[in-house]
This record gives sequence, structure tokens and C-alpha cells, in this order.
Amino acid sequence: MSAILPGATIGILGGGQLGRMTAMAARSLGYRVQVLDPDPSCPARFVVDSCFSASWDDAHSAADLARGSDVVTLEIEQIPISTMEAAAHHAPVRPSPHVLEVVQDRVRQKKWLAANGFPVGEFREVCSAQEMAVAIATFESDCFIKSARGGYDGRGQLRIRPNAKESLSGDSAWKALGERPCVAEKALALEAEVSVLVARRPSGESVSYDPALNHHENQILAWSAIPAELPESVKKLAQDLGRQLVEQLDVMGLLVIEMFLLEDGKLLVNELAPRPHNTYHASERACVTSQFEQCVRAVCDLPLGDPGVIRPAAIVNLLGDVWLGTDPPAFDRALAVPGVRLHLYEKSIPRPGRKMGHFSAVGETAKEAIERVLRAKASL
Repeated sequence: MSAILPGATIGILGGGQLGRMTAMAARSLGYRVQVLDPDPSCPARFVVDSCFSASWDDAHSAADLARGSDVVTLEIEQIPISTMEAAAHHAPVRPSPHVLEVVQDRVRQKKWLAANGFPVGEFREVCSAQEMAVAIATFESDCFIKSARGGYDGRGQLRIRPNAKESLSGDSAWKALGERPCVAEKALALEAEVSVLVARRPSGESVSYDPALNHHENQILAWSAIPAELPESVKKLAQDLGRQLVEQLDVMGLLVIEMFLLEDGKLLVNELAPRPHNTYHASERACVTSQFEQCVRAVCDLPLGDPGVIRPAAIVNLLGDVWLGTDPPAFDRALAVPGVRLHLYEKSIPRPGRKMGHFSAVGETAKEAIERVLRAKASL
């Protein structure tokens, strides 16, 4: 395979913040960029050469995008396989439709992980209200229920807790998630939530990043830091699992593996994402090569960049709630915190729970970087 050199055009299926930041990295390397997104005012529109406004299932528009591209990648998993295949008739699509077919359905993904010997927590497939009731009872009303398809940042998910004031029955939980296939996952005693990013180019070279430490609130990532302060044995195991997964799935591009570190020291795979990921936004500050530049290098089959950590860094997400108060966000106060930078995505309408941007900060330690971004957010 020959490299796709700067000056060529990269097509991105998805024009959200991940597509925007990938496009910015691609432009710095000298590539032209075009995106496809249902939202005509998507965040990437303002930094790319052209934007196709079309639904995800518009195979014709995806083919048009690919005809004018030398390679096509993605920033969201919810692309129909037919759309991916339509694009693949005209340009290399990385990652391939096969990868997306495995990961975009949570039930299929869990079954694939288990069948291929990767460590996962206990789960049950749910396809009816009756199966929902059985799953909740099996996990003693202490579990997470997630829609098999779609849903992110806490959407399409339910937390079932024992002795909750408003307990959900199988029937009510089934209706709350739209009466569609789900996966029920047993709640686990966690020591930490971590993720690992592995990049792989078509010629076979791969690199693995230091694990990131992640903290969620209401099933939405609140903050993340690189590197995670973990025992070396745990770091090595996480990176080994990542390399095995990227090889087994034959990923060309990026693969981020969200993992659970249990209190007993075991490491379990939670979910896979074959694209840039919120938990590696700090790589722009922490690492020699950001995840966004690495994505461009990987899909274009260029030599991969050094993933090493230069200095610990952290990010904290800024949700639409920040804009919904009586006063505008006090970004001037936040930027007075040492080492802090502001990253806004140019989304026009703030909504509760919607990711509008993030703060990043460096520090002498990951803990100091986390403290700085939290202080910046608190100053708003």
C-alpha cells in the first residue's frame, strides 16, 4: 500500500467536534478535507473545504463524498453499513465496514469480545419486557441497561439500583428505552475507569498510548487525564489488550478501548470506539502526537507519530448547562488559571448535557492538571 500524501483530500463521515478537530489536524499537515453530516451547521463546517449536508443513510451522498476523496474515515459509529459500502466503492474507507459492523451494536460487540476471549463483565441480551425483568432480577437490581444501538453521553441508558426510591420494573425499563434491543450489564466494584488508544496503519505498524484515567458523572465523561497513575503491570496489560484488539478486528485508523479496573485488580473491556475519542482530548497537550494527527497519519498510511507523554495533562468537558445560567460563562476568569486553554466547538445551540467544548491544562502531575481544569470550570 502506498501512502496518501499531504495535498490529497480526506473525507470524514461526521462533522461533529471530533470531525472538526481531526480536520484541523489534517489541514495543519496540508490535506484538504470534506465532511458529511446531517446538520448543515455542524462544528466541522467552519474548518473544512466542503460539507455535504445529508442523513447518515444517504448512500448517494456518501458516494459523492468518496468520489472527491483519496481516503474516507469517520468520527461516529452510527453510520449504516450500506453508507460505508457505498463510499468504499470509490475510495479506501478506514476503518472498514466490518469493524463498524462489530462495534456499532453493543450486544454484537459484547458477544464478539466474549467469543474472542477478551475479558468482559457479566451481561445479558434483552429483546423484550420479560427478558428485561429476568436480567434485572439476575443482577439483583444493580445494573446498567443500554440500548444496543445509538445512545451516548448517558442517552439511551438506565441505571438500576437496589432499594432505589423509584425502582423500575422490567416493563417500565423496556418502555423507557423505546422497546428496542438492549444489553444489561452487571454493576461492578470499580477501582478506576481507564481507556487505551491504539493506532494502526494499513501497512501494519501500530503504536499504543499511555492509558487515560476517566471520571464519569451521570454516564457522561466529566474529566480525563493522561497518563493514568496506575501500576506498571496494569498499564502493560491494558496496552497489550489494546494491541490484541486492533489486530483481531483488523482496524486501520484508531481504536479506543474503554476499560474497567476492578477493586480486585482485574481489567475488563467495556466498550470499543474506532475513532478519535473524548478521553484522549488531553493528548493534544500531553503527547508528542495528538490523537487527531495520529488519526490522519494512520488512515493515510503515513509513519505513525510518537505517542509518548511530554507532560501530564487533563481535560474537563463543558456541557450546554454552563451557558444556560443568567450570566454568560466567565471564560476570562477560567483562563487566568495557570496552564489552562479553552477549546470551543462552535455549536450554535447549548442544551443540557450537550458537549460544547472543554478546558485542557498541563501540570507537573496528572493530579495537578486535573485540579487546574476543575478550578477553571468552577470559576465559570
